[in-house]
Amino acid sequence: MGKLYFNYGTMNSGKSAILLMKCKNYRDSGKVVVLIKPIIDDRNSTTSINSRVGIEEACNFVIENNDDIFEMICDSDIDCVMVDEVQFMTPDHIHQLKALSDIVDVHCYGLKTDYKSVLFPGSKRMMELADVINEIESICSHCNNKAIINAKIGSLGNIIKTGSSIPDIGGNEKYIAMCWSCWNRH
Repeated sequence: MGKLYFNYGTMNSGKSAILLMKCKNYRDSGKVVVLIKPIIDDRNSTTSINSRVGIEEACNFVIENNDDIFEMICDSDIDCVMVDEVQFMTPDHIHQLKALSDIVDVHCYGLKTDYKSVLFPGSKRMMELADVINEIESICSHCNNKAIINAKIGSLGNIIKTGSSIPDIGGNEKYIAMCWSCWNRH
């Protein structure tokens, strides 16, 4: 019997790098790892998990909204499942990952909240169902406090706090990590 792990952090906290290093450790120990991510994450590649530090690995599955993760993976002879960008998974996908964790460990990595400081639906369900929740800490881009907000940057360098809840995929060109005090002041 496995566990469902939710490892969350702000943008640029190293989530994908940690996932890929953990995958390497499992594989170096002779374990079979399945890597998955949602199709919406197309920043660098739709078929691989990429880290800002330059490491990447091909995904075994790229998940679309109507896919059943449990059905796709449950009959595989695997030791571990690792999920990147889990915040973009649907609540149904999170339930499927929880069911899969009855068989193997499922390690999920992602953001907890959007640029408005609101839980992503996938992250909300992870907080409800995960057996283990770990925060990956990072530092505010404006001070030395712990970052907890994924601040969205406007074209004039301003911080955007209102708008659409539709995911706006991006990296350092669109988002910075900030502490609550710095985000609240801007």
